[in-house]
Amino acid sequence: MKSAFKSFTNTYKHTQGMTFIEVLIALVIIVTGILGAVAMQATAKQGSFDAMQRSLASSLAQDIFARMRANNVNELANYLGVYGADAPGAAPDCSGAGSQCSASQIRTIDLIEWTQLLRGANVQTAGKNNGGLLEARGCITTVGNAVTVVVTWQGRTGTVDGGQADACGAASNKRRQVRIDGFIFY
Repeated sequence: MKSAFKSFTNTYKHTQGMTFIEVLIALVIIVTGILGAVAMQATAKQGSFDAMQRSLASSLAQDIFARMRANNVNELANYLGVYGADAPGAAPDCSGAGSQCSASQIRTIDLIEWTQLLRGANVQTAGKNNGGLLEARGCITTVGNAVTVVVTWQGRTGTVDGGQADACGAASNKRRQVRIDGFIFY
């Protein structure tokens, strides 16, 4: 009987609690999990920001397409150019009694407003542009009734193929680009 009791107390002594090494291992596992969750959250936030920027660029490209379709088809070739780098000029005033804007004036207003959108002038904080894309450029080319609109901007992180250069935007490994091709029928 004594030997059974002695065996029970020896077993009980060895199973009383966790050792210091077990506690350290558990802490390392918990800390690794927490750091992984924080890193995953940061990556998700960056991906969300990049998706929002791409969505905005696509929306800006669609906006100028809609403006071009709404104007006179004879003005189509006059939309050509690179926009966003320079501040837009003054818009023509067509607000006089009984006056209407000509197709050329409408084109000028369209391009001024689109340039302001590219530069982020639609959202301002303390008098500074706070919306839009970083270093955005919009390029419009036409061949007949085929129209290509390219919107480029600078992303937050580098990419492998972002440094390719063309007529729209500066070459950089942070360069992002949305290109939309379409037709405007006469």
